[in-house]
Amino acid sequence: MSMNESLTIGKLADASQVNVETIRFYEKKGLLKKPTSKRGAFRVYPLDYITRIGFIKKAQILGFTLIEIKDLLLLDQNSTATCSHVSKKASLKLNEVQEKIDSLKRMEKSLENIIKACDVSPEMKACCRVSDCFESNCS
Repeated sequence: MSMNESLTIGKLADASQVNVETIRFYEKKGLLKKPTSKRGAFRVYPLDYITRIGFIKKAQILGFTLIEIKDLLLLDQNSTATCSHVSKKASLKLNEVQEKIDSLKRMEKSLENIIKACDVSPEMKACCRVSDCFESNCS
């Protein structure tokens, strides 16, 4: 790799739209390898780290933990990994997402019940206990 194909940490941070501390944090967590190459006194990072950091950020937005992201990155680098390995991880995350959706739907219904109960008599001090509505006791 030529020196033109690498970046200092500051330039990598700018190109990846993260701050330098994020890159250092990812290094500590094992998501990025600390570079061994140097340009003068500065360590230099390969250009493909821009893509890698982009993947990490997108995976975080989708709800993956850093541990899960590290597992995905390791799986991606594993030449013996099969689609069944990927499918298993995807299935686990899908189940988690479905549980969250179910929970959000219950919360939505509870909030609708609170609004409905309070709309009946908006001037009352308390139309129902909010905590009861999250337990589906609010009518």
